[in-house]
Amino acid sequence: MFTYGDIVLVKSEAPAEMRPGQKAWVIGITTEHEKSGSHFGQFPAGTVYLIEFEGGEALDIHESMLEPLET
Repeated sequence: MFTYGDIVLVKSEAPAEMRPGQKAWVIGITTEHEKSGSHFGQFPAGTVYLIEFEGGEALDIHESMLEPLET
C-alpha cells in the first residue's frame, strides 16, 4: 500500500499513543511473510510500517491505522 518515503497520516481513530491525526514518513516496511518474533505478534495480519514523525520519534504501526496524506 505504501512505499519508503511516503508521507502518511495516522488515522483519527488510532489509539492516542499512535499520535492520531499527525503526519509521518514511512521509513521501514515489514510484510506479513517477514514478521517474526514476539514484537510483531501484537499486530493483526497484514503489513506493519515503521513511521517517523517530525522530531524523530518512530514507531511500528499496522497498515489499517494509516492513510495517505492528501496534498
